[in-house]
Amino acid sequence: MADQMMAALLAEVTRLANAVERLAGPAPVADDWEAADCFVWNATRQHLQPVKRPNRVALSLIRGVDHVRDILHDNTLRFAQGFPANNVLLWGARGMGKSSLVKAVHADIRATTGAAVKLIEVHREDIASLPGLLDILKAAPYRILVFCDDLSFDHDDTAYKSLKAALDGGIEGRPDNVLFYATSNRRHLLPRHMMENEQSTAINPSEAVEEKVSLSDRFGLWLGFHKCSQDDYLTMIDGYAAHFKLPLPQAELHHEALEWATTRGGRSGRVAWQYIQDLAGRLRISTDNA
Repeated sequence: MADQMMAALLAEVTRLANAVERLAGPAPVADDWEAADCFVWNATRQHLQPVKRPNRVALSLIRGVDHVRDILHDNTLRFAQGFPANNVLLWGARGMGKSSLVKAVHADIRATTGAAVKLIEVHREDIASLPGLLDILKAAPYRILVFCDDLSFDHDDTAYKSLKAALDGGIEGRPDNVLFYATSNRRHLLPRHMMENEQSTAINPSEAVEEKVSLSDRFGLWLGFHKCSQDDYLTMIDGYAAHFKLPLPQAELHHEALEWATTRGGRSGRVAWQYIQDLAGRLRISTDNA
């Protein structure tokens, strides 16, 4: 009888211990800075997930945005070398290579200078966890670019306040070894109707709008990406075709590329890349070395 009672008690203790572990969540995972050059922030586990094979293209393949490319490259280079640099907001037309440029510049700086700069992507839904991430990053022995792609905020979304504090506010401020890069289709990160609603319902309308706009103001550099012209689009096509050695006469290449853009409803770097992917697939040529 005693043995049965002990067995039952042990089973109950084990059940309770398992329940407590489930409530506590997963055990913390140690971050391995040497595992990769790029990471994704896992807010649930408070962990930096290494990305062994980042999805990016070579800087030389990004065409039609030469001016903003050079500005972003210079800003990143100064940061990598330990000099002052600005947080950057890349905003504008969809598909014009905003996120591709950030990843390509990071890779180019590492390759050409040997600087140990890490790139960490933070998903839009994890913006509120930025204070916890910064606590980890400020002690890191590296210079770090924190990157958020397609950043925007909708009605009743207060996560932007966490980003404001992380960019340029709070008693500690942004760690010296951290810089923020973000992409967005909106220059002010919030939809116009939301800002207008704030203005119409506030006691002091101008202050309500300034509260929203001040988020964008915390990015020292605003780099605009505009819809590309036909010449820029075809320049992108020619660059990809030459890089991947696609054996198609230029006249035929341009005719197909323009027809492809017409079916997609517009021209952009993304549309150019999608056409090249289709063409390379038809010609049975790999583009894995992009």
